[in-house]
Amino acid sequence: MRKVYIDYNATTPLRAEIKAAIIEDLEVFGNASSMHTSGRMAKAKIEQARAAVADLIGLKNKTQGSIIFTSGGSEANNMVFETMHRILECPALNKVQLIRNEILTLAIEHPSVLNIALNYQKEGKKVFILPVDEYGKLKIDELEKALRDKTLFVSVMAANNEIGTVQDIKKISALVKKSGAFFHVDAVQAAGKIPLSIEDWDVDYLTISAHKIYGPKGVGALYVKKGAPLFPFINGGHQEEGLRAGTYNNAGIFGFGFAAKLAAAELEKYRTETSALRDRLRQGLEKNIPNIKINGHPLDILPNTLNVSFPGAEGEAILLSMDMLGIEASTGSACASGSLEPSHVLMAIGSGPEYAHGSIRFSLGWGITKEDIDYIIEVLPPVISRLRAMSTC
Repeated sequence: MRKVYIDYNATTPLRAEIKAAIIEDLEVFGNASSMHTSGRMAKAKIEQARAAVADLIGLKNKTQGSIIFTSGGSEANNMVFETMHRILECPALNKVQLIRNEILTLAIEHPSVLNIALNYQKEGKKVFILPVDEYGKLKIDELEKALRDKTLFVSVMAANNEIGTVQDIKKISALVKKSGAFFHVDAVQAAGKIPLSIEDWDVDYLTISAHKIYGPKGVGALYVKKGAPLFPFINGGHQEEGLRAGTYNNAGIFGFGFAAKLAAAELEKYRTETSALRDRLRQGLEKNIPNIKINGHPLDILPNTLNVSFPGAEGEAILLSMDMLGIEASTGSACASGSLEPSHVLMAIGSGPEYAHGSIRFSLGWGITKEDIDYIIEVLPPVISRLRAMSTC
């Protein structure tokens, strides 16, 4: 039976050349905080990786900001929010922000952002969740109305992990910076898929993760603009400018750097090839399965992402049926994770529960072929037909 892994937004496989490089680099075992030869060798390779990550996000002027290595995107997001939390709890930490006590974010953010924001709301902090339109785009007029002299911080994801919609970060940033607030961008899903321009965007913080760009799991990075506040999330030693204590994860960071270098070099090829295959899949499903809905923006969307609702069929049942046929995708509903609640992203764009519960996310990447796409187009229509016939809806 053919196996088709088409869940690259969840995680990517470790590329063979990156795996080989990591294995080779295991010989570089020194503690990068040590001054002897082995330590200096490890430190040099970590700095090479830092430079590669900086290049991927478009940081040409290395004096403009810093790259802080973390355990992943979620930790990086938490570092930024914890900093804002400390400012709210003790405004004297940042005297310029004394009158600012409001946080803005989007209704479709990743849980590592949205759940923190909702928790802050429960604590009584002034957190406002901004709406998006039917395609998942931030409603700019709502942002303009929400921004004021009390806004401390705004967090917006560059591209959504479920529906792939890409935000106009440059335009959003201009409005946020005009208001005087700090601006954070979660670019975990965008990195390696669309160009990132940290200097053009003028953001204060940006997060990315290695395992979304064919690197190892357990390592990510946070960009911090020079002058933007950041307090340690893990205290201890002096590592990462005293902002993230702990012995360096040599192998992970080395692999991250190599993955970032490859992603930057292959960006245009990736965009061209994956978008062509994504369009082939969309057209095939639209042609062969009646009454489906494509979720996400028709143009401003990640080249590899296709989110489809199949009303009359449960997403979890579709997912399990596809898995039996060798197709590994994701459900757009949270059912698969043990929750009966539909996807917060699909609900935010106005999809009803039936559409939200019956959605599947196909996310493509290196290794997907035309034959894989055609296999999905061939075997999925009978699955949907069978499940719809069984449905009591």
